[in-house]
Amino acid sequence: MFSEEEVQSIKQRFGIVGNSNLLNHAIQVAMQVAPTDMSVLITGESGSGKESFSKIIHHLSARKHGQFIAVNTGAIPEGTIDSELFGHEKGSFTGASEARKGYFEVTDGGTIFLDEIGEMPLGTQARLLRVLENGEFIRVGSSKVQKTNVRVVAATNVNLVKAVEKGDFREDLYYRLNTVPIFVPPLRERGRDSLLLFRKFAADFSDKYHMTPVSLDPSAQEVLLKYRFPGNIRQLRNMVEQVSVLEMNRKIDAETLKKYIPKEAPNLPSVIRHNNEPETERTSFDNMSERDLLYKVLFEMRRDMTEMKGMIMELMRGKGSATPSTAPAASTSSNLPMLGTGYPSSPNPSNYNAEPTSGFSNKVEPEEHSSLLYSEEEDEIDTYDLTTVEDISHETEPDESLSIEKTEKDLIIRALRKNNNKRRYAAQDLGISERTLYRKIKQYEIDQ
Repeated sequence: MFSEEEVQSIKQRFGIVGNSNLLNHAIQVAMQVAPTDMSVLITGESGSGKESFSKIIHHLSARKHGQFIAVNTGAIPEGTIDSELFGHEKGSFTGASEARKGYFEVTDGGTIFLDEIGEMPLGTQARLLRVLENGEFIRVGSSKVQKTNVRVVAATNVNLVKAVEKGDFREDLYYRLNTVPIFVPPLRERGRDSLLLFRKFAADFSDKYHMTPVSLDPSAQEVLLKYRFPGNIRQLRNMVEQVSVLEMNRKIDAETLKKYIPKEAPNLPSVIRHNNEPETERTSFDNMSERDLLYKVLFEMRRDMTEMKGMIMELMRGKGSATPSTAPAASTSSNLPMLGTGYPSSPNPSNYNAEPTSGFSNKVEPEEHSSLLYSEEEDEIDTYDLTTVEDISHETEPDESLSIEKTEKDLIIRALRKNNNKRRYAAQDLGISERTLYRKIKQYEIDQ
């Protein structure tokens, strides 16, 4: 292992600030693996400083005189990443006016740092695996195999093991990259390193903006240490820059610092309502899943349709009233399956806390049944086979007509009589346009 003086020397050389044990261990692993040509996988949260470790590995290796290139693979579009990494030939795709070398060809003899390797497309992963295993690659649009001698250092902020399980990352590439893993700890696990970084950033910005550096009083230090910093070092640096530029008082207290710390949502579990607790209509709606809400809407639609069938059956019986009785509706509701689905005819009360409400009133005037009127201008109405209706007993007089046209004609006559032969108001009662009503009057030869 390396001595503490050697570790501190590396920190000063690469601008790494901190004394936590986790950070020192990561630096020692990077120093130990640097002289080799082994592939390295650096893991850690976004903004934790993973690129600094790739520079340590490069500058302490035998490739330090070669080129070092850092590539954010997550920022390159999927359609052009192969061209960026491996190059392309002239005319290989639209816009390829000339041949171009890729990063693996340019950095021959050096080190390439592939950041956000977990975002790399699967097709590019296969090309990268060939480079790692054989040192070979092919330009886009070419059939010539080229050689390269490049050391690959990769980094990611995602769990590649889970990505492999989901099929988003190649398993063979994961084991090829993960020869030597290095974990960079997040800022919240580094203890009092956040105070050291605050002083370091404050000094940097005082030199940049030619002002006195800001400092924290004891209460502000406690606030800083308690904050989790989900954005890690990058977030802390941005916060120090804001405080340095905007605050006139260079001694920062707790209340002043809290203005620059975003409020975090508490990581609390969701509250589950027990069966013996009262529930309002709003909480009942919020606690329903999307599937439950869809079921509830479908059940309401089924109830509306069964009531409409009951009304139609009453009209077809020729009683002259469109008021549905409760018995046929109940019988239809209990025996008909929901239209278009295979679900049971009634919802489970334990799953739905609100009774479905029907969109039909119990008392409807005959004039309101405009659905029996057919016109070219209105939407077509679905027709249902009345022979499939079960458990609805009714008798039809021998001389009674079941013609829809006769029922339609009777409704038009009654609407005209009600409105003193005023077609405009009669059409409104029937729910059709005046033009349609005029055409129906001519069709059925109704005398006014």
